[in-house]
Amino acid sequence: MASIYQSQTGVYGYHSLGYRDHYILPDESACPAQLQVLDEKYGLNEPLLKRYTTYINNILHGDFGISLQFSDQKVTTLLGSRMGVSVQLGLQAVIFGTIIGILLGITAAMKHNTWIDTFCSLFAIIGRSAPSFVVAVLLQYIFAVSLSLLPIGLWNDGFRSSILPTLALSISPMADTARFMRTEMIEVLGSDYIELARAKGMSELRLVLTHGLRNALIPLVTIIGPLTVSLITGSMVVENIFAIPGIGEQFTKSVLSNDYSTIMAVTILFSTLLVFVIFIMDVLYQLIDPRIRVGGKA
Repeated sequence: MASIYQSQTGVYGYHSLGYRDHYILPDESACPAQLQVLDEKYGLNEPLLKRYTTYINNILHGDFGISLQFSDQKVTTLLGSRMGVSVQLGLQAVIFGTIIGILLGITAAMKHNTWIDTFCSLFAIIGRSAPSFVVAVLLQYIFAVSLSLLPIGLWNDGFRSSILPTLALSISPMADTARFMRTEMIEVLGSDYIELARAKGMSELRLVLTHGLRNALIPLVTIIGPLTVSLITGSMVVENIFAIPGIGEQFTKSVLSNDYSTIMAVTILFSTLLVFVIFIMDVLYQLIDPRIRVGGKA
């Protein structure tokens, strides 16, 4: 019987000798023999409960099935080859955005109700409101097209290829970090123990670094955790704009081609990382503030 696989545009039928039998467009119906081959290949002729059990068992063993975009290529292999790129971009964006955001937030809090505070707050609002794909296109036009300083896209120029997409992805964590840090630092710097430390002659910089920053990090960790997972698993729009071979670009292609195996794999990967990051966040809470305990005891 002819073997069949799914492509981006339809179903191909092959004889056992390897040459193509015929081509079926997506809007045409496959014959019963072809449907039977597909059912047997993907186990669709089994009872629903057995199919579900088999699928869960395969996932636990790291087998997400075969990608429907490519003939006989495993999903784990497909995503594994793209994971490193997305992780690099995500970590660079989170680290850069968080550091700059913390500095902006601290500066705004220390210069509360001044033009510096207004400027930092306005920057955070614009950064949070501007879509990442708009920022990406603007960065391409300014630094790649107009100034010719950086590559406009692709992933063939080493670290220089990651600069523009990193900047585009870092806008959101930068704005969120600056906004939350400013709010928390203003509240912390107005506390009684901070006033007592000021009365004892402690410098403002030392107050911020030793007392204010540590107490303001707890809500910051809460927002940075899920954001990190989102960036690590790949930004669909930004990776497509810069033609970066990451998970985000592959996820977009999978959606357009109805590659359900890859879609489910990326979804499960994101969920697993999110649960893991939430656990790490709970651990970090105790490291930042030893008064916090898992059991709720002070």
